[in-house]
This record gives sequence, structure tokens and C-alpha cells, in this order.
Amino acid sequence: MRAAVIERLGEAPRVADVPEPARREGDALLRVRAAALNPVDLSISRGGFYRGAPETPYVPGGEGVGEVIEADGLEPGTLAYFDVAAGFDGRGGSFAELVAVPRESLVPIPDGLDPGLAVGFGTAGLAAWLGLGWRGGLREGERVLVLGASGAVGQIAVQAAKLLGAVHVVAAARSEAGLERARELGADATVRLDGDREAVTERLRAAAEGDLDLAFDPLWGEPALAAFAALAPFGRLVQIGQSAAPEASLASSVVRGRSRAILGHSNFLVPREVRAAAYRRLVEHVTAGELTVDYEALPLERVAEAWERQASSPGRKLVLVL
Repeated sequence: MRAAVIERLGEAPRVADVPEPARREGDALLRVRAAALNPVDLSISRGGFYRGAPETPYVPGGEGVGEVIEADGLEPGTLAYFDVAAGFDGRGGSFAELVAVPRESLVPIPDGLDPGLAVGFGTAGLAAWLGLGWRGGLREGERVLVLGASGAVGQIAVQAAKLLGAVHVVAAARSEAGLERARELGADATVRLDGDREAVTERLRAAAEGDLDLAFDPLWGEPALAAFAALAPFGRLVQIGQSAAPEASLASSVVRGRSRAILGHSNFLVPREVRAAAYRRLVEHVTAGELTVDYEALPLERVAEAWERQASSPGRKLVLVL
């Protein structure tokens, strides 16, 4: 079968012929229809993931939507979302024509739902939905800031915040086009992340038109520091990524002086049943026309190009279609 293969750590994948996966006990075998790229795929390929370095060569890709070939309790032809520990436990990932994954990872999707759209609400959608609600504890009537609102996760977070009860959502990003898209998706106000930290903090406070209760942060670095200073007493910042910088220097007084909190979030640490329930709810909102994400479909043969673009924050979900 055709698959994307990483031969050595730090290299981009290339398309090659590889053996078909063997279905183990408790596995499901699927024909992949759509596989999403995520920053974590690049981190794993460089050996920078918390589980350590994968054995090479391996097929990357941590999630996808596929058509069931064999799976206990599911009819052949059923479309389902899945995730997989690509490069670990002897498993290949989703950037392949066929994949064998644990049966428990499958979540069927509604008939007629575009697989490319559905896969965009896996890693990215869960980071936004669970980061805001499950980890951030977003409550009805709160004011929410979404950093990195021009990216796929940020787009979803803007919409999710409203669906979860936020009364006012501020979208912040460097891209003016991205901020315009955030406004179309329901942001009440937008802020450009340029200038010095203090100036950004003041713009965020003004855009909030009140106290900011919760900040959603896939960036870290200077944007996170500016956002943290704009939070109300007892405000929370949910930290999910480091697209701007891997480190930030935060004064103790800024944290304790207003009893603010930083809450780290990783989808990998969320119980599987919680993730599955959240994914089903996201898909319900998608099918009802209440949630969307911009995505671009590319054939498997363009995986190296997609890989390079993912490293540069493409501003949309990149999806390989097979």
C-alpha cells in the first residue's frame, strides 16, 4: 500500500510502498479517507515528544477518518474518526491507505459528513472544546480571550466559546485576514498581536469591555504574558501550545497579586471516554451548521509540501485525502 514514511528523525516524510498493517486482537482495520496534520506530528518526528523518539522508519499521522473494513460491532463501510499512536507500540499512523488501530479509538461519524471536515474536529477541535470547557471551566456569561485565533484551533475556539456560554469573545492574532475570519465566525472584538507587551495588554482589556475571565493560549511567549496581565482577579489561562515561543518569564506578583491561574492542557491526558463524548458533541454542532473550520485538502503525494507548510502555521487545517 502507499503511505508517507519518515526514514530518519528530523526529515520530512516521503511517499513509498509499505506492507499492509496486520489487524491485532482488539483492533479495527480501516481504509483511510482523510488524515489531518498537527504540530504534534512534527514534534514526534523530531524526537521531541514526551513519549520519546519513535522507531524509524515509521508512518506518521495521529488521527484520521476512515471506512471500516473489519471492526467488532461496526458494519463494513461505516465511516469513523480514529486516533493512533503513530510510531509507537509498533503502529503505523494515518498517512497511509490502510491503518490498524485499537477498536476503542473509533467514533462513528454521521452519514454525509465530509471526512476532511470531520477530521478537523479531532485533535484541533478537542483541544479547543476541552481546553475551554473541561480544563478551563468556562461558565455561562464569562468573557473569553482566544489567542492565535487565525489558526485552525483558534477558529474552533472562537466558536466553541460562544457555544459553551461565553458572553463576549475577543480574538487575538497577528494576521489581519485571520482576525477578519474570526469576526465572521462570531468574535465580538479582535486585537492585533503587535507592539510591546504593555500596549497589547491594554488593547486586550479595552476589547474585552469588562474583566477577562478566561484566556485560551496556543502561543505562549510574549502573547501569553500580555494576555495573563489582562485577566481579572481569579482569571484563568489555559495553555495548550507554544507556537510563539517555548518559554515565557512570568513575575510572581502578576500571578499571586490577582490570584490568577495557569492551567496546562493536553488531549493525551484526557480520559478516552471524555474525548469520545466531546468529539460526538462537536460533530453534532458541525452537522447543525453551528461549527466549522477552514481546511485544505491535499493528496498523499503532496505530503512533503503539507509537512513544510504545517511547520509555518498555515492558518487552516491541512488534510491529506486518500
